[in-house]
Amino acid sequence: MEKKIYTSEEHRIPINKVDSHALYVMEKLRIAGFVAYLVGGSVRDLLLGKKPKDFDISTSASPEQIKGIFRNCILIGRRFRLAHIRFGRKILEVSTFRSGDIEAHELIVRDNQWGYPEEDALRRDFTINGLFYDPATQTIIDYVGGFADLQKKYLRTIGKPYIRFKQDPVRMLRLLKFQARFGFEVDQEAHIALLECRGEITKSSPARILEEILRMLESGSAKLFIQLLSDHGILYHLVPVLARFLEKEKESEDIYIFLEEIDLIHKDPINPLFERPIIFSCLVYPILEKRIHETYLERDHTPHLGQIQMEVRELLRELFHSFLLIPKKLRTSMNSILTSQYRLTPVGKNIKRKKRISRDPDFSLALKFLNLRACIEPGLQKIYEEWDQKYVEMIKHKKQREKQKR
Repeated sequence: MEKKIYTSEEHRIPINKVDSHALYVMEKLRIAGFVAYLVGGSVRDLLLGKKPKDFDISTSASPEQIKGIFRNCILIGRRFRLAHIRFGRKILEVSTFRSGDIEAHELIVRDNQWGYPEEDALRRDFTINGLFYDPATQTIIDYVGGFADLQKKYLRTIGKPYIRFKQDPVRMLRLLKFQARFGFEVDQEAHIALLECRGEITKSSPARILEEILRMLESGSAKLFIQLLSDHGILYHLVPVLARFLEKEKESEDIYIFLEEIDLIHKDPINPLFERPIIFSCLVYPILEKRIHETYLERDHTPHLGQIQMEVRELLRELFHSFLLIPKKLRTSMNSILTSQYRLTPVGKNIKRKKRISRDPDFSLALKFLNLRACIEPGLQKIYEEWDQKYVEMIKHKKQREKQKR
């Protein structure tokens, strides 16, 4: 495809919207004799008038050369060698221009073949992510037609979608991710290829899949993303128990109600993000509620907390034992959050327990999840406020005791 260059008058990205540390890194690489551009999602988001989460850089310098220039740099990855340059708590990701055969049908297992900018652009996933921004000239460099596709709100793969999805099945997840986030029209050939290749998703790294899902659950578009995963049959390959619940159970709407509430909160820039165990618990709690109801309440039996904890453990094992394995820390926190809901709001009509704050380190997360439930069920608001007041008092007394010991 013909290379096109768009001036600042055409793309209208103010340079002051680009992260100052990213500008510093690119300038230092340029002074050292290398080419360096802003690339990928940051360029796309700037063109869409959105604030980028990350400012990734691509350069002609090799990872070792990058490390030689920046003392605050570490090299990571084997499959995909990268440089991370740290500025306090901020990390800038710097990659070397790659090349590769975009016509090969094989799964990409290593991607460390250096190349030129045009080769690097061609091996990226979608045209809207294949744009470079050169801060030295304040121009957009387009080898793949991504600038026009952004203006048309059109989502298209670079190269043949069937082959590109075979090379890296995570691209199918990313297609649905961008469809959910931006509402772009999906190229018909890419849509057909996704349906044909969806079974390939389990050839990807479970860790990469989990990270993509977690990021989308935090994106403000979680509800639509999970709906798209379910509608396209990909969720069945990742979490079959969840997929079957969403397809067949009338209570599945409760999951979407939770995700809708999460989206409303995450779209508000003032509100902090929910912790990941809370977000993931939104996918599990309605399933747990149905099981508790069918196993115990329909049989006029009130379960005790030990039984509920066993049900939670078994459900988490069923959900996340095949492909999508979740880290132990996340699983432990979810177990605590879900079990604690039946301490905070006991099942059974006549159960009245004295409010005692658990010593569980994840109790605060359980309380936040109860607050989320109260947003959906206003009748729980008073219960949440009573527990929250009790928790605040406990924290206050704890601090006073610690102060006295000093």
